[in-house]
Amino acid sequence: MSEKFLRDTYVYGTEFWDFYNSQKKEVQDKIDWVIGLVRTLKIIPEKFFKHLAGANGLYEIRIKVGSNIFRIFCFFDKGNLIILLSGFQKKTDKTPKQEIEKAERLKQRYYEEQAKHK
Repeated sequence: MSEKFLRDTYVYGTEFWDFYNSQKKEVQDKIDWVIGLVRTLKIIPEKFFKHLAGANGLYEIRIKVGSNIFRIFCFFDKGNLIILLSGFQKKTDKTPKQEIEKAERLKQRYYEEQAKHK
């Protein structure tokens, strides 16, 4: 039996919730389940969580419902805090560049706001 591990999640901005709320209940349930894995498993299978190569610390939470594939961009802050940024439905093999750029802009804005509040 694997030991339980705990990471916190924080949603930054409105992009994640805009994506989440536009999905069917079965997709929302799967998103919730996979985020639960990310929060509690010490080692997360790559099937559900993967570092994006060349994307400066961005990760993607990977969700599949039937033949539909979804991605949620996130990153780590302060150790085990995972910041959820944005999500989209993946329709091609390659992650769209504009989705990565949007997530990178959100991550930058997050750190700028953190710096203001120190």
